[in-house]
This record gives sequence, structure tokens and C-alpha cells, in this order.
Amino acid sequence: MKVISVGQLNRYVKSLLENDANLAAVYIGGEISNFTHHYKSGHLYMSLKDDTAAVKAVMFKGYASKLAFRPEDGMRVIVRARVSLYENTGAFQIYIEEMQPDGVGALQVAFEQLKKKLAGEGLFDESRKRPLPPYPSRVGVITSPTGAAVRDILNVLGRRYPLAQVVFCPVLVQGEGAAPSIADAIRRFNAARAADVLIVGRGGGSIEDLWAFNEELVARAVAASDIPIISAVGHETDFTICDFVADLRAPTPSAAAELAVPDRQRLLAAMDSLNTRLYNGCRTFLSAATARLDLLRHKRCLAAPQYYTEEQAMRLDYLTRRFASAARQPLGVADRRLAAAASKLDALSPLKVLGRGYAIGYDADGGVLDSVHRVAVGDSLRLRLSDGTVGCQVTEIQEENQNG
Repeated sequence: MKVISVGQLNRYVKSLLENDANLAAVYIGGEISNFTHHYKSGHLYMSLKDDTAAVKAVMFKGYASKLAFRPEDGMRVIVRARVSLYENTGAFQIYIEEMQPDGVGALQVAFEQLKKKLAGEGLFDESRKRPLPPYPSRVGVITSPTGAAVRDILNVLGRRYPLAQVVFCPVLVQGEGAAPSIADAIRRFNAARAADVLIVGRGGGSIEDLWAFNEELVARAVAASDIPIISAVGHETDFTICDFVADLRAPTPSAAAELAVPDRQRLLAAMDSLNTRLYNGCRTFLSAATARLDLLRHKRCLAAPQYYTEEQAMRLDYLTRRFASAARQPLGVADRRLAAAASKLDALSPLKVLGRGYAIGYDADGGVLDSVHRVAVGDSLRLRLSDGTVGCQVTEIQEENQNG
């Protein structure tokens, strides 16, 4: 009996599997489960299962980097793989070299995945979309230099609004390197502020032809642009991620050019209408002003200004007389009241009393004597008469009985 090691067993089984031509390239359909993306190595690990069984699978970085979509748990796929065994653990597994979604194309799956991701970030929200400038002086065009799209855009811009300067940046719109070329052109336009509005697009084609405009790199460049962007990719029925992120989607490149600039003929018609309204308005205003001037010119104050001044002079004389009369009336009343008051004061004057033979006595301190009790025999007094003062001495005091 020959005894072999576990390593020998695994190596033998592995050689059997790898030398079987039927297992070198097997197409397998199943549902992904236990999916893991090892970000450091870039390898993808998963299991493929159906209703009855499951098998472990790995997809190395070199093959995984070519996927247009991101595998997820629950996704049904068809893979091309080789069957082998991992010697260290004895695990039977398949090594995937190609993968396609089962029933839906890989590009369509990738499109829906990126659309969902960017929508979740708010890049499609209407609130972040900006209005286009109504009268752009420079229109930027980012497209292929050889396609029909650039000719259509230039023809429409030249016909509708020749005042606008067209700044053209040729780019790749299909194949490897197309997405970086488009994204870089958008960034350069913004860095140089080389346009007021941008048209980004190309003519129609298959989903593979239009795929550069579904790349996340292009979508984020469009979202980051400070210049409003019109997406004009493909025909009316074609939709790309760029359409959803852009500030405005045009169904065709020609339609994008029409949306980017105003119509010269309509502007000229509008200017003619405004010119007519301005002329009619000025004429109406001047006619009304002329009528008012004629009315004022025939007024008497302008036709015969001396009449106006004479009338005002008469009015001034009348007011002056009224003022003088009104001023004299209170003065006469005041004079009479003053004379009456003066007469009363004169009648009550002490001098009038003294003139009738009365006298006023003052004591030695100058106080007025109003009672015999304020003097004594021998006191010196002064008497005020109507024409002077007399000094005297008290020799006798006689008190009168007040009760009679």
C-alpha cells in the first residue's frame, strides 16, 4: 500500500482538473453570493450558486479591471472560467476570466449602477442645475473634430447667432482614452473661463460608441463645471449619464446649438417692435407736451404779464391797507386803556392828597407814622408836605377814642 501526502493528493487532483480540456474554458451560469472585492489586491472573490449547488470562484485583478460593471450579491451572471483546485486548502474552485450579466448587457448594468450611485449623491437634482446665459458671447464646443456633430453645431450657431464666438476643443469621443479627453477639456474650459456655455456631445451610435459619456470621470467633470453645460449625445432616443448630470439635455447636437444661443431673426423682430413702440411713445409724449405748451402760452399771465403784476400789486395795496387798519385798531384801544389807568393812578397818588393840605409823618428811622403809640414826647419827627419836608419835635400826644 502506497501512502501519499495531502499536498501530493491536492497537486494530483489539480493536475487532473487543469489537464482536462473540457474544464479549461467552461461557461457557467449562476447567481453571485458572498461577494468580496479585495481592494488592496484588486481581486474579486465570490461563490456562484443555483438551486442545487454552489462553487467558489475568484477573478484576478487583470481580468476584473476589464469589467464594465460592478458585480453584486444576487446578480445572475454567465462566466467563462477554468476549473482548478487551490492546493493549500484543497478548495475546488473556478478561476473567472470573463463575466457578463445574464439577460442584460454588461454596459447596461454598469449604466444603471452608476446612474443609481450618482442620483444618490444628488448629481441629477434639478436644484443644482443652472440656467443658460441668454446672450452668450462665447460658446464652447467639445466634440470630435471629424464627426458630423461639429459641422451641425457650427452651422446652427452661425445661422442663429453669428455674434457669438465659437471656441472649439477637439476630443476623442469613442474608444480608449475618450473619457479622460472629454473630462480634461471641460476642466480646461473652466480654468481659462473660455466660454459662457459649453456644448458637450457627439453624434449617434451604439451604447458601446456612446460609452465615454457614461463614464464616471466625465459625469463628475460635468458636475464640477462652473460653466453651464448642454449635453448633446447621440440621437433623441439615446440617453447617457452625461445627459442627467448636465444643466440641460439636448436631443441632438443641432438642438444643443439652438438651445445655446438666441435666434437672430427673433431678436431683430423684437428690436423692430421695441423701436416702433419707442417711436410711437415719443411721438405721443411730444404731442401731449406741445398741447400743454400751447395751453400755457395762451394764458393771460404769459400773453400779458403786466396784467398779472398789476393785479398782484392791487392785491398787495389792499392787503397793506387792511394790515395798517388792523394794526391801528388795537393801538387806539390800548391808548384809551392806558389813559384811563393813568387817570386812576393820578387820582390815587399821595402827592394829590398832600396837595390838599395833608402831611405824612416819619419817625427817626424813616418809618411812616400810622399811630400815636409809635411816638413819645420829645421824639424828633419829619413831616412830608406837598412842597417839601419839615423837622419837628413831639411836645404833646393826644389819643382819640376809636369808638367815638
